[in-house]
Amino acid sequence: MVDETDGRRRKGEERRRLLREATMRVIGRGGVAAVTQRAVAAEAGMTPSLVSYHFPTVDGLLSATLAAVNDDWVAALERCAEHDDPLPALAALVADGAVDPNRTVDAEYELFLQAGRRPALRGEWVRWTRALDAVLVPVVPDPHLRAAAAAAVDGLFLRCWCDPAEWSAADVEEVLRALVPGR
Repeated sequence: MVDETDGRRRKGEERRRLLREATMRVIGRGGVAAVTQRAVAAEAGMTPSLVSYHFPTVDGLLSATLAAVNDDWVAALERCAEHDDPLPALAALVADGAVDPNRTVDAEYELFLQAGRRPALRGEWVRWTRALDAVLVPVVPDPHLRAAAAAAVDGLFLRCWCDPAEWSAADVEEVLRALVPGR
């Protein structure tokens, strides 16, 4: 009986993963406004009732999708924090992550921007900012200067993503070092 329960649990988690991935594709094509349970079901090749079973609300679906995306970003920030000087690793994360063809940066930005409008998503924004703050603490001990550096990281992601001129990790690092006193 335990194996049967574990199998159902695995199948349910796999369906939730597929639904989150379908949600990212829907957002990538039409923005957050395009996300409905019916649209995600069609994208995932599932029934709308299956979507509503796993995610009873669109906000729940968006929140789970942003949490999954954020898991990857927070883990990457944690790897940056392992370095004695995290700025080169953080700069590479920004420059490479913003243009990585395997990522859905446009959809990820849409979800993060929605955190300002949808309380269900704010916890993920807080998780991102805390992880970013943790990376910057050893380099920028002053909390106000650290907030400025963190805001710069957020802005640099956007700049690297949107700018037609390519930004290298060295370019990003140079900007970050200009904001870090004594570096």
